[in-house]
Amino acid sequence: MKKTLIVATVALLFSALASAQPYIITQSDKDKAAEIVSKMTLDEKIDFISGKVDGFHTYAIPRLGIPSVRMADGPQGVRNKTNSTYYPSGIGLAASFNRDAAKGVGDGIGFDATARGVRIMLCPGVNIYRSPLCGRNFEYYGEDPFLASEIALNYIQGIQDHRVIATIKHFAVNNQEYSRHWTGSVVDERTLNEIYFPAFRKAVEKADVGAVMTSYNTVNGIHAAESPWLIQENLRKWGFDGIVMSDWKSTYTTLGVLTGGLDLEMPENYTTKPEMVKPLIENGVLPEANLDIMCQHILQTFIAFGLLDQPAKDESIPEDYEYSRNMAYNAAIEAPVLLKNNGVLPVKKGRIVVLGPNANTVAYGGGSGRMDPIPGRNITPYAGLQALGKKYNVQLIEGREFTPEEQKAIAKANAVIVVAGFNHDTERENHDRTYALPAGQNELIASAAALNKNTVVIINSGGEVDITPFKDNVAAIIMAWYGGQEGGKALADIVSGKVSPSGKLPFTFWGSEEKNPAANYYHAITPEVYKNSKNGDRDPYPHAVYSEGLFVGYRGVEKFGTAPLFPFGFGLSYSAFEYSGGSIVPTADGCEVVFTVKNTGKVDAKEAVQVYVAPQNPSVMRPAYELKGFGKQLIAKGKSVEFRIPLSVNDFAYYDVASHDWKVDAGAYKILVGSSSADIKLTLDYTVR
Repeated sequence: MKKTLIVATVALLFSALASAQPYIITQSDKDKAAEIVSKMTLDEKIDFISGKVDGFHTYAIPRLGIPSVRMADGPQGVRNKTNSTYYPSGIGLAASFNRDAAKGVGDGIGFDATARGVRIMLCPGVNIYRSPLCGRNFEYYGEDPFLASEIALNYIQGIQDHRVIATIKHFAVNNQEYSRHWTGSVVDERTLNEIYFPAFRKAVEKADVGAVMTSYNTVNGIHAAESPWLIQENLRKWGFDGIVMSDWKSTYTTLGVLTGGLDLEMPENYTTKPEMVKPLIENGVLPEANLDIMCQHILQTFIAFGLLDQPAKDESIPEDYEYSRNMAYNAAIEAPVLLKNNGVLPVKKGRIVVLGPNANTVAYGGGSGRMDPIPGRNITPYAGLQALGKKYNVQLIEGREFTPEEQKAIAKANAVIVVAGFNHDTERENHDRTYALPAGQNELIASAAALNKNTVVIINSGGEVDITPFKDNVAAIIMAWYGGQEGGKALADIVSGKVSPSGKLPFTFWGSEEKNPAANYYHAITPEVYKNSKNGDRDPYPHAVYSEGLFVGYRGVEKFGTAPLFPFGFGLSYSAFEYSGGSIVPTADGCEVVFTVKNTGKVDAKEAVQVYVAPQNPSVMRPAYELKGFGKQLIAKGKSVEFRIPLSVNDFAYYDVASHDWKVDAGAYKILVGSSSADIKLTLDYTVR
């Protein structure tokens, strides 16, 4: 116990010291980079702007003191020829509504990366949740740009505190996985700036993120990796001085790559081979200075993070690090969202039967974000429940058809836990998933519920699923996302009542696929001019037109008049909370919303509060209300805590297309304080002058 305390204390001290040194690109870094670039040959420059053939290293130039820098996939942990701590998925971090949890995961990943000599992490992913069908929603931070921005900000800071470059991705509007190379996203300027850009912009302006990865899709007709408008007219003008890299194999033309603003083609030189680049320079099509700029951006970032003059690997940090495991648990316990509970939870003692396809495995999403479970380190839901102690008799029933003995055990149990949902085969990169649970799971849940009314369904997924076949017939439903290596322990602690659930939905749970505002516009549409052309000589590429505009998720509730099954920000607790007071205190940059929350229930519990801004007489069409603040605190039973949620003047702004800039209308606003977007507890008046 004493040794554990010492290790944790040393880790926290190391983290605190690291946090004191932000890795910001300075003019000195730029000058050093320029000096090195001036000494590079043309061949060295061409080599340097693409990855090595192993796909996860940059090119080294030993004579100039430039090492090969190792990178690795995230965002649930460090992977690629290594095993490391498996953290909860991004959607779980968003559901936590907890900045500290996000910072802790970033911090843990920073330790894990430095222990392995990894200095570029290919995370976080922040693409907005537009439809539950997107196969990579589990990596991302939900439907709201403010929530996504705040979680990303803290996650990035946690990683970069360790001299590890974070890479925010995928820039931009990569909101589906189906046909991602060929489907174009068609989005208006205002929607891009208000919904799909904010997480990237805050990462640049507030977190000083070291790298940005472009997406596969075209954005308004041009592939993202080759788009001067995206990279030069937006990203660079936000003040980004770091590395712009392509997603793997998302480059298509040599000239587009060399003039669009990209710096690093990954994983190798598909379009930037010497025989492709040199003729452009020799024939005067492209100045060599374009390559200089690309090399400059890469080098100045490396210099700022100390990658040219300090060891890549920290031998003092063990690869299986206790501090990292603790961070994984801290995030896992914050993430699960209790959607329904008729009183069966918590289960204080007695017989628990556990079944379902994900009951005795650690589920995870597939693709570059996958984290293969490590035997002995990962806790399954069944193992977590087994470890609760002698008060419980926990039994694992496998298979989908019960024997008479198993039926008897199910019928007599105090609670039946069915762990259902998706996994790395059914929810993954490069594929969209089904809205319904995988085949056979609804039938399994129905069979269990028919035998025992105290059936609890736990769902692993990256977003909404169709629960209509069983929602009225089971006692409780928990959205567990992908909980990482400590997810089984966290679920057991919630089921047993050791900890009250505190997660909130980071997206609107509509209850049907058709209710979603983006449903009619999500799937790509082949242009009519192509379908009607006799010779097939028109553009064959399909387009996803974002016709819902700003009104994605909860922003579309009042606009389209469709009530969701569970609103954005919803999540049940084992306790109850009472909101009171409510005042607005002016600050230099806006105001502070001050109110009190009392725990009126019987157990200690955390509450995630949300603050929405509602313009009363907007000069342009705007959502009725938008999330602009949140906070989360543990409140002891019978006790009260004060929340102070800051709002800046920017939180009242909208993007003005005419001026290509942000604008704030003077006038009346309502400040809405609630426990979800549909459960407003306090309404305050505020005037912008």
